[in-house]
Amino acid sequence: MPKKRRTDVEYLLEMGRRMEQERGYAMKVAQRWVRVRDRRGRMIALEANTAQRAYEQRRGQHNIVLKARQMGMTTWAAAQCLLFAITHPGVMVLEVAHTRDAAESLFAMTRRMWGVLPLEMREGALRLERSNSAQMVFAELGSELRIASAAEANAGRGLSLQMLHCSEVGRWPGDATETLAGLRAALAPEGQSVLESTPQGAYGAFYEEWMSGDAVRHFMPWWMERAYVGAAVDVQAMSAEELALVRAHGLSAEQIGFRRGLEKNFRALRAQEFAEDAESCFRATGACCFAVEAIEARLRDTPGAAAVRRGGALRVWLPARAGRQYLVAVDTAGGVGEGDFAAVQVLDIATGMQCAELQERLRPAELARVVAALAREYGEALVAVERNNHGAAVIAYLETQERYGRLYRLRGEAGWLTTSASKPEMIARLDAWLGERAEAVMSERLLRECRSFVVSEGGRMGAAAGRHDDLVMAMALGLCVRAEMVG
Repeated sequence: MPKKRRTDVEYLLEMGRRMEQERGYAMKVAQRWVRVRDRRGRMIALEANTAQRAYEQRRGQHNIVLKARQMGMTTWAAAQCLLFAITHPGVMVLEVAHTRDAAESLFAMTRRMWGVLPLEMREGALRLERSNSAQMVFAELGSELRIASAAEANAGRGLSLQMLHCSEVGRWPGDATETLAGLRAALAPEGQSVLESTPQGAYGAFYEEWMSGDAVRHFMPWWMERAYVGAAVDVQAMSAEELALVRAHGLSAEQIGFRRGLEKNFRALRAQEFAEDAESCFRATGACCFAVEAIEARLRDTPGAAAVRRGGALRVWLPARAGRQYLVAVDTAGGVGEGDFAAVQVLDIATGMQCAELQERLRPAELARVVAALAREYGEALVAVERNNHGAAVIAYLETQERYGRLYRLRGEAGWLTTSASKPEMIARLDAWLGERAEAVMSERLLRECRSFVVSEGGRMGAAAGRHDDLVMAMALGLCVRAEMVG
């Protein structure tokens, strides 16, 4: 009589301990217990592919995965979340997808994985106490697995997490950095996490997480997927770029054939959707308006502020010096809620050096008061206010309430006017300044805004979704006014 397979709680907990202690054991457990749909719709054992094995061999407590399309990493992370939930008592596991539809698909996949476990497990140790469209509660273990969308304002709020899986972070809507910070705050100190995504521009939460290096980084180029092959290309017909890939990564003639198919079908999106290196895949997306290399180089070398005021909103690098002339450039905002900030840049007119910077949500009257004080601190500096929208009110407060008369005038009227005609010139001037005088930039905040200032598909220039461009516009305004003054 064959030995009965153990499926009780103690067996599951023992399995969990072994997965924590033995590298590679999780792959054996996944192959034995987890079933997934293949590309033909068949339910098959989850046998780790090349990318998944590479991930498991290097996996740490916190991980970030930059991947090409269809590498199986979302599936693998979902399986690991389920296995963690069913082999550890009293844990909370959360998976967060970029949209509600994606979250529902992720939950459906996870629910299927549970649904094909042995019947004695599903009716015994892994019986569901509660299951709905976003939650699975395992009664005997006291553990829980939830699914959420990054579009939800309070995703993960109020939870205490032991495992966190964030999917397609590069495509999260709104302020993804804030959403991610909230989720991290819910993660226990000993908790585990994995962030995974295809690239979506060299800006935003996922890009910044990848560049920070705080988690174990896993890069998954397209050729790690063995199914990605096409018609063989003769070596004699390969380009220098193709030959370089063959030499560097051992690509086959069939893989080069697949790559040619990608170039034909995806064109400019090939480097984004089917990444080949961890730099070009970011830079191929997002259409940044500025000199990327100069921004990245300066970000690595920005100086600390000599003084920080107003709770960090005002930063001063170069204090006012007698005998020098300064310009204060102002981009206004409504000053309430979660909208744009008011931004102020202080420039040395002769050198173009950035001296100080303010980024704060201020109402027009309060902004006028702060700007007037800053302008007086910098030797009665010339003040240039963008007069669009709330700018007219700020100018009025400067003239009447603050009695500050040294205002820039355009064709006799106080203030700078940003239009569809003047904006491209403003951005071009800032681009040239970044390329030629990057050392004049002191602010990391400004540089990060520059990195996420992009051209949309419709040709509009502005901040990427969930980002801000107030500092960018204030600096661009200041450089244009300075150019008029120095000739």
